[in-house]
Amino acid sequence: MGSAANVLVTHILPFILSLRVALASANTCEFSMLDQNKLYNFSLASPIKNYPHGVLSEDGFYVVALNGTILWFQLCDRMLFNHNPPRCFRCEGCDGSLYCGARCSALVAENIAGYHVCRAIGRASNSVITLLDRKDPHKGVIVRMTASSYNSNCSLSVSVVCDTNRALGPNSLELLGTCDYATVLRHPAGCAKVISLDGNEWGWFGTLITIIVCLFGAYFLVGMVYRFFFLGIQGVEVVPNLEFWLSLPRRSQNLVGAIWRRTGRQAQASRSSYSTLNF
Repeated sequence: MGSAANVLVTHILPFILSLRVALASANTCEFSMLDQNKLYNFSLASPIKNYPHGVLSEDGFYVVALNGTILWFQLCDRMLFNHNPPRCFRCEGCDGSLYCGARCSALVAENIAGYHVCRAIGRASNSVITLLDRKDPHKGVIVRMTASSYNSNCSLSVSVVCDTNRALGPNSLELLGTCDYATVLRHPAGCAKVISLDGNEWGWFGTLITIIVCLFGAYFLVGMVYRFFFLGIQGVEVVPNLEFWLSLPRRSQNLVGAIWRRTGRQAQASRSSYSTLNF
């Protein structure tokens, strides 16, 4: 029985889960990966305890400053400034000086000759998620977003470190290249939800379902091969006991109707067994 469950786990589930991984990669805040017999799911924008918006800042943005450089960013969405908006001279690629920061997910301001000159360095739609440590998926993920403006390609890499107890940061800012920045967050959203695919953990119910499915599959396969090759039957008639399977919906409807009518008669009989008492 255990071998049947292992066949399902090792051959069928990886194919299904690979589709799940591909679909997750299309979402800017979803990331999944298979590692041996475990599926690691990261859903950064999903609500979790004490954080109804996941990793998204409830203020509408995160901000960190270092050596005269200021970085504003939001993960999984555009920034929203209900208070303290950026005061920028120019605002390349992020809605201009009047509404600076409203149409991008990461904005950096550098102090040039006493003026804060801003430009977009990331958009949520251009995000890619990778593991922080390939050898240890429990550590968290890196969200890298990019933006292009005026022949400059910029990026922001945010390391979302798994911390089950609190959200902390960002407290650091690094310039990795001409226009490539990096910062770090500690957040519960950076912790993966792990699904074990070990066939030994399915239990008796999973094994029973696997056996039933395999028996039905063998029944149909053997029956169709016999009817096609030995009886010369073709088309839909090759399905064994086709009349029975086609009659199943009608049989099920009749059975449910009979049970319903019987239950109704019993309820009516129980009500009529009470007689009115006149005092």
